[in-house]
Amino acid sequence: MTHVRVAVIGSGFGGIGAAVRLKNAGVHDFVLLERAGAIGGTWRDNTYPGCACDVPSHLYSFSFAPNPRWPRSFSAQPDIRRYLEDVVDRFGVRPHVRFHTEVLEATWTGTDWHIRTSTGDLTANVLVAAAGPLSDPQIPDVPGLAGFPGEIWHSSQWNHAYDLRGKRVAVIGTGASAVQFVPQIQPHVRELTVFQRTAPWILPRADRPITGAERAVFSSAALTQKVARAGVYLTREATVPGFVLTPTVLRAGELAARAHIRRSVRNPELRAAVTPSFRLGCKRVLLSNDWYPALDAPNVSLIPAGLRAVDGHTVIASDDTRRDVDAIIFGTGFHVTDMPVAQRVVGRDGIRLSDRWAGGMEALRGTTVHGYPNFFLLIGPNTGLSHSSMVFVIESQLNYLIDAVTTMERHGLATVEPRADAQERWNATLHRRMKRTVWATGGCSSWYQDSSGRVTTQWPGSTWRFRMVTRAFDVGEYHLRAVAPPVERELAAGAAGDR
Repeated sequence: MTHVRVAVIGSGFGGIGAAVRLKNAGVHDFVLLERAGAIGGTWRDNTYPGCACDVPSHLYSFSFAPNPRWPRSFSAQPDIRRYLEDVVDRFGVRPHVRFHTEVLEATWTGTDWHIRTSTGDLTANVLVAAAGPLSDPQIPDVPGLAGFPGEIWHSSQWNHAYDLRGKRVAVIGTGASAVQFVPQIQPHVRELTVFQRTAPWILPRADRPITGAERAVFSSAALTQKVARAGVYLTREATVPGFVLTPTVLRAGELAARAHIRRSVRNPELRAAVTPSFRLGCKRVLLSNDWYPALDAPNVSLIPAGLRAVDGHTVIASDDTRRDVDAIIFGTGFHVTDMPVAQRVVGRDGIRLSDRWAGGMEALRGTTVHGYPNFFLLIGPNTGLSHSSMVFVIESQLNYLIDAVTTMERHGLATVEPRADAQERWNATLHRRMKRTVWATGGCSSWYQDSSGRVTTQWPGSTWRFRMVTRAFDVGEYHLRAVAPPVERELAAGAAGDR
């Protein structure tokens, strides 16, 4: 059976970043376990029309791998996917990736992780879950959906073989994905029915092409791109107080969003239907210049209700509105507060991480979990952002991971496991701070909250503060077990042989 020092689940931004940083730290005995046949994570899977990032390109990239060739200020999915492919090849990561290798279960044996995959078993001293929160689509259990005679798909599993031209299409959901793909398909379909349970706040998207001259400057003078990145970072960071300290500050953004609605929507009834009733920032703030005009088009109808049932070709809203359609597209998000990877991780006491988290996700510094030795999460509980780049968070957690791995090597540690009291103190402080945030006080329900209403996804502070609390691995917060001396290991092995 193959044994590696570190096994990483996933090859999106988190997995690729972990691979590069491990190599730079002198750790070469690692693998990336990727269930698909290519790298990229969410930027490989989401190929729906109009798919793009809502964080400016210079910030939505690794600090150690700048890209002076970004074509737009907000890059589209193909450009981000190309960037990740380039990083993998530039830093020699590809030989470490095992494609078509899905992790079925990872179990702590007392000394290491036994990992059962679709292509065979392996063991690892350290397990890193970098599967990401946007990896498993969520489709609601709608009565009659299984009997729908037309086409059905989720936005992250786009059916490019199906021609939407001239079809009657229902879109379920008005979140980040729908806001991007609806304007792309609207001109081509015969009828488009959009089911909206809750209207999102939408601000104009300040997107533009990056000129050839700008790209030339970025290529020839690396400092200029660092300055551009810093400018974007500081501008985004300036909005933090509104999200986490004084949500009333966000009223200025609401005024801008309302003005955006007035400029874009002619129909007064539609204008009322797309105006949110909660504080801006409570749910994810979206960016679009063409969403409202698409909804205002003559072949589009907005139903301000959720999907209740399906009867043959007929979709039925919770307000009993009915439409006959040929295709149903779900823009209903992902399993975020119930990470599917947690169902596959079994810890020290034989407890699945999903069971441990039955009352809500918790971790120490968003990265490690009591009861799961030598286990690290990237984009774990309470590490999400509403204002900045998740790549910044990933790099912060990578600092923590690499310091932990090198600390184990330096001090001869076989296992590190967070102390229960340290994890409890961390989460008590975190959720005390969470009470004043817009996600807790803004008057909405969102995927930031779990089924009990606790906000278990978001970080209640600035990204710089998160960088500070993950800058170093504090052994005082951990139970430590040293590697047995050579003679002791030989005696243990002999005793095992005698049995």
